[in-house]
Amino acid sequence: MQLIIDIGNTRAKLALFDKDQLSTVLHIDPSDFNKRLEALISDIGSIDACIVGATGQIPQGMIDKLKEVCPTMILDHTAVLPFTNDYTTPETLGVDRMALISAAAAQYAAANVLVIDAGTCITYDFLDSNNHYKGGAISPGLAMRYDALHNYTAKLPDLEPMAPESIIGDSTANSIHSGVVYGLVNEIEGVVRRYNEQFLDLTVILTGGDTHFLLDHLKNGIFANSNFLLEGLNYLLTLNNVHD
Repeated sequence: MQLIIDIGNTRAKLALFDKDQLSTVLHIDPSDFNKRLEALISDIGSIDACIVGATGQIPQGMIDKLKEVCPTMILDHTAVLPFTNDYTTPETLGVDRMALISAAAAQYAAANVLVIDAGTCITYDFLDSNNHYKGGAISPGLAMRYDALHNYTAKLPDLEPMAPESIIGDSTANSIHSGVVYGLVNEIEGVVRRYNEQFLDLTVILTGGDTHFLLDHLKNGIFANSNFLLEGLNYLLTLNNVHD
C-alpha cells in the first residue's frame, strides 16, 4: 500500500493506492491534517512507502511522523521523471505540474497531451508525442477571480462561485457570475483551440478541484479526471523506487 499526500494552496488530500489502484481519497482541512494523518496510519497498519507533493505549506512535524512509519519521498526537481523536461527553469517547476505530466506520460504514451488543472490557479501543461514536456501557462483560478473583483474594488460583493443563468447578467451579482465563469470557460476553450491548431490528435485532460463545476460549461472532447495528480504522484513514487 502506498500513501500519497497532495498539499495544495487551499486543499489537502490523502490517498491510498494498492499498486495502480486508487482505494481511498480523503479531502482534509490543512489545520486538521496531522490528526487525520495519524488516524489513517493507525487504521491501515502498514504502509510500504509515501510521497509528499506540496505546493502549499507542509504541516509542522508531518515529515518526521511519516519517516517513522515508512520510506518517504518529498517530491522536488531532483526526482527521476518519466519524461524529458524542456522547461528552461526546471528547479522552479511546481511539483503539482511534475505529477500531472508524469500521469500523462504514463497513461498517454506517444500522444500530444494538454493537462489543465483547475485549482487555486489554472495551469496548462503540454507533453508532446515525443515525451518532451514543453511547458504551458498559469492563470488565476475560479475562486481567485471572484476574490480579485471583491478585494480590488470598493463596492463589488464577495460571492461564491455560481453557474450563471445567462451570458447577460441582469444584476451586479449575476454580472460577476457571468464575467468570471464565462470568462474562464472562454479562456480554456481558447487555449485548447490554439493547441489544436498546432498539434494533431491532441488529448485534453481537465483535473483539479473545480473540474466538475467547469466541465458542465465546456465543449465536448475534454476528458475529466479529478484524481489525475494523485495518479501521477503514485507513479512517481513507484518510479523512484522509494521502497529500497
